Amino acid sequence: MTTMLTRRSFLCQSAAAAAAVACVPHDAFAALRKSPVRLGVTSYTFRKFTPDQVIGFMHELKTPYLSVKEMHLPLKPLSEVHAQAEHYRQAGIVLTGAGVIYFKEDTDAAIEPVFEYLKLAGLKNFTGAPTHETLGRVASFCKKYDVTMGIHNHGPEDKEFPSPNDVEKAIANLDHRVGYCIDLGHTLRTDTDPAEAIKMAGKRLYGVHMKDLADPHKKESQVAVGEGVMPVEKIFRALMTIHYPGVVDLEYEIKADDPMPGVRKSFASMRGTLAKMGYSS
Repeated sequence: MTTMLTRRSFLCQSAAAAAAVACVPHDAFAALRKSPVRLGVTSYTFRKFTPDQVIGFMHELKTPYLSVKEMHLPLKPLSEVHAQAEHYRQAGIVLTGAGVIYFKEDTDAAIEPVFEYLKLAGLKNFTGAPTHETLGRVASFCKKYDVTMGIHNHGPEDKEFPSPNDVEKAIANLDHRVGYCIDLGHTLRTDTDPAEAIKMAGKRLYGVHMKDLADPHKKESQVAVGEGVMPVEKIFRALMTIHYPGVVDLEYEIKADDPMPGVRKSFASMRGTLAKMGYSS
């Protein structure tokens, strides 16, 4: 069961985390253990940029892990998907998944091409946004193609899956390949504790989208990670508790024309939090 968080508790946690990170000696970073939490990026963060520019950004951030959106790896024509995916891999990029991919039409003809796309791209995981109507059919294709799908929750405005709690109700009787992609910012806006949602998801957690908010109830208040109220250390500890094998993908949705300053700050903050916890990334 998830718990409610007040604005005051978030602010206190955020302030404490920031103070603790500031106390980590610079030379202490070299002696840290390798972090079990891996940091990546959703390519939607760089939606105004070309694939080669995205590759350059990833090299600058010193992370290979990219969850790719269709503007950077188009769903069609299928004949070009494999070569485009290989272009990233040849540049040292690890494609961890695709999405968010939407499923609005409940027919095989509409759904199966997505799974052919994933197969050609060499991807075994993706982030999906099915409707309640299409979910069963999508789940059957996840089983057929042996692909995992994390259902993305989109917050209070989402009529299908506002929070991880709504995902839980929908997938209880479905194949284990259907699980959660927990968007932490949208989860926060539903007054759900993101760390508790992670623990609830457990082995069916197939994706995490990291973002931070200045106000836990306002979508428009997104800021760089570490500048808002997101309890990042608590979230990392929850991920370690469930032995999450995936990647925490930064989804920086603001300042689309010039995202890198905020992205750099976000990575520095997340790496600083991990360092305070005794880990390098």
